[in-house]
Amino acid sequence: MKITQAFTFEAAHRLPHVPATHKCHRMHGHSYRVELQLDGRVNPDTGFVIDFFDVEKVFGPLLGQLDHHTLNDIAGLENPTAENIAAWIWERVKPLLGELSSVRVFETPSCWAEYDGN
Repeated sequence: MKITQAFTFEAAHRLPHVPATHKCHRMHGHSYRVELQLDGRVNPDTGFVIDFFDVEKVFGPLLGQLDHHTLNDIAGLENPTAENIAAWIWERVKPLLGELSSVRVFETPSCWAEYDGN
């Protein structure tokens, strides 16, 4: 069974490794959407793969680090592309939620990166 829980946050960033003429080189913001996908067996007693409240408990502190902050100022996100944000989240969530199978980070409704640990 696959389950997904989505979270949103607002944050500013700039991409320091693109040419100065690239519009993302300048500071700007996004309304990000993060989707955590988890895979596992449904517990016959609870009916859950994992309780969504338990996912919130794990991701909540990270969400607090990201929401309404400048991503470049966060250790490990000095180059905060969607790809790097997804990997950053994975590295922090996977040890706490073994069922995590992928992390999607949407910068816009039509642009996202997905990371599955590879």
